[in-house]
Amino acid sequence: MTRATSRPAKIFVLDTSVILYDANAIYNFKEHDVAIPITVLEELDHFKKGDTVINLQAREFIRHLDKMSSHNMLQDWVALDKPDAPDSSTGSNGSNGSGSVGSQRRGRFRVVVDEEASMDARLIFGTAKNDHRILNTTLALQERERGRDVILVSKDINLRVKARALNLRAEEYETVRIKDVDHLYKGKTELEIDDPSPIQKLYEIGGIQPGDVGLETPFPNHYFILKSPSHSALAWFNPASGQLERVQKLPAYGITPRNAEQTFALHAIMNPSVPLVSISGKAGTGKTLLALAGALEQRKEFRQVYLARPLVPLSNKDIGYLPGDIKSKINPYMQPLWDNLNIIKHQFDERDREFKRIDEMVEMEKLHITPLAYIRGRSFSNIIFIVDEAQNLTPHEVRTIITRAGEGTKFVFTGDIFQIDTPYLDAQSNGLSYLIDRIKGNRLYGHVSLEKGERSELANLASMML
Repeated sequence: MTRATSRPAKIFVLDTSVILYDANAIYNFKEHDVAIPITVLEELDHFKKGDTVINLQAREFIRHLDKMSSHNMLQDWVALDKPDAPDSSTGSNGSNGSGSVGSQRRGRFRVVVDEEASMDARLIFGTAKNDHRILNTTLALQERERGRDVILVSKDINLRVKARALNLRAEEYETVRIKDVDHLYKGKTELEIDDPSPIQKLYEIGGIQPGDVGLETPFPNHYFILKSPSHSALAWFNPASGQLERVQKLPAYGITPRNAEQTFALHAIMNPSVPLVSISGKAGTGKTLLALAGALEQRKEFRQVYLARPLVPLSNKDIGYLPGDIKSKINPYMQPLWDNLNIIKHQFDERDREFKRIDEMVEMEKLHITPLAYIRGRSFSNIIFIVDEAQNLTPHEVRTIITRAGEGTKFVFTGDIFQIDTPYLDAQSNGLSYLIDRIKGNRLYGHVSLEKGERSELANLASMML
């Protein structure tokens, strides 16, 4: 495949926000060229330290640049057709999901230093902030590369608006966007039936055919609340048997589900035939608590229980300097996981074996709570792995985590797709939404959306108000 001769390749100018969202963004523009303003490199220098998601993205991108600059000057156009270039199967502005790896890629890359253009954004907008320097770089490039489309790509809405005010083309960087999150797969269905006999049969023999309640073949591992005028039952579709099988409300390590959807979630977490589970829902629905209780109940089936979450400060506001070692510094971010662990512990008396066992598991690292950043590059075998706050991950990060699964490993992703704490994601583009939308219907996957809050009446009131 060669670059098309009928039309010159476009030039995409990437803003800092794009790099902090996806360190591999430069590889996702197919045959088109990618330019990085020098101002972006200056901004990345401020983000390279730390353990949050954006810090990791900054460091990874800097490593890409270091590799490319080992044999090239980055002010010249450098070919991006490297054999080890990341897969662009998720696509982006220039690729539309059809990019590929290796020798098929013919795009080029360079760092742009020039900020001198006939129009000065700093004067127009009245300040010399970095965004305006990036606009000037794009304007200068547009003037030099006449006959080619120059497009600024940014996750920053305001920067895109400013660019258009200067007659610059501007686009949002998009790898994946779920079109309709309001109708995202929920993993469960409430079914009203007139005839109670299928439900009676379900109680008697444990399984019925989907056709008995008017269903065609459902999604694998889909859950049902079956209701008739006189009977009700909980069921799931087992793809192995091809039947709707009864789901019983069973406790896990002292935690008993309080409603049907929590029962479904705990069933999916403890189902050995489903190695990938996601649990979504607003705060107070019990996502993390159920995941942890289910993991502890299965502790004998796995070598380790891992709990991890991305380090994203609340509302993207850093908590500032913290004294002590690395454990002391990250504990504030991990505290919600410890809180849920303590809830489980205090279902038992301090003298009970179950209470002491949790402390023993922590001491022996059979139960390991860690920032998600610290598991990069590892492979996991015979581990049950809970990823909390998964809505703060990109689709690429979720995909990378799952590819770390070895034999006997189970992943449980939990989160609220409407509670995003990173500025470069939203309900339509985060990794949890992506997982639910892309993997639904696979026999290895189960999902349950929790909707009823069980924390307290006061918490439920706040959820309804806000």
